[in-house]
Amino acid sequence: MIPLFMGAAGFILYFLYDINSFRWNRRVVRTFFAAGSLLIGLATSLDFYKAWKAGAFQGGIDGVLLLSAAVSFAALIYCLFFALPFEKTYVEQENGRTVYDGGVYALCRHPGVLCFAAMYLFSGLAALPEDLLLHGSIWSILNVVYAWFQDRVTFPRTFCNYESYQKRIPFLIPTKDSVYLALDSWSSLRNEEDDR
Repeated sequence: MIPLFMGAAGFILYFLYDINSFRWNRRVVRTFFAAGSLLIGLATSLDFYKAWKAGAFQGGIDGVLLLSAAVSFAALIYCLFFALPFEKTYVEQENGRTVYDGGVYALCRHPGVLCFAAMYLFSGLAALPEDLLLHGSIWSILNVVYAWFQDRVTFPRTFCNYESYQKRIPFLIPTKDSVYLALDSWSSLRNEEDDR
């Protein structure tokens, strides 16, 4: 139960971090996102260790599930830290912060949520009968709630064009149109790189 509450505490820190971004602007609260991530990572590590001690992660199927979890984790890191082009996201901000709507952010507004859930689904199945699947499911639900909070409260206050982004791009589940938008943006990006 301790890992479950540690992970939940991590999400509380995420919410406080977001509220701080538009209300309090306290320096110490700016560290809460990193602290929340650390708590969730530690809770996950404890669940992994408990499952490993109980004899989980053996056999070919578990290997495939763990590989799928690792790919999902890599996709999560990509969505959070590498999918946003630095120049367009952080430098070209003359009229306020604008949303980047290309690549995976053309698929849906919160692609990292899908990667997070997939990571816990695959690793949790490999860890059965231990608690990782249950804890990961609860953390994934909390992550959806957090994404909803960002979508409705934080981001409309943070990005000047977020409302138009909400109208064009689905919240979580990609549509046929959003898949075409993502493919088109990747194609445009490739053409820009070829022109350089």
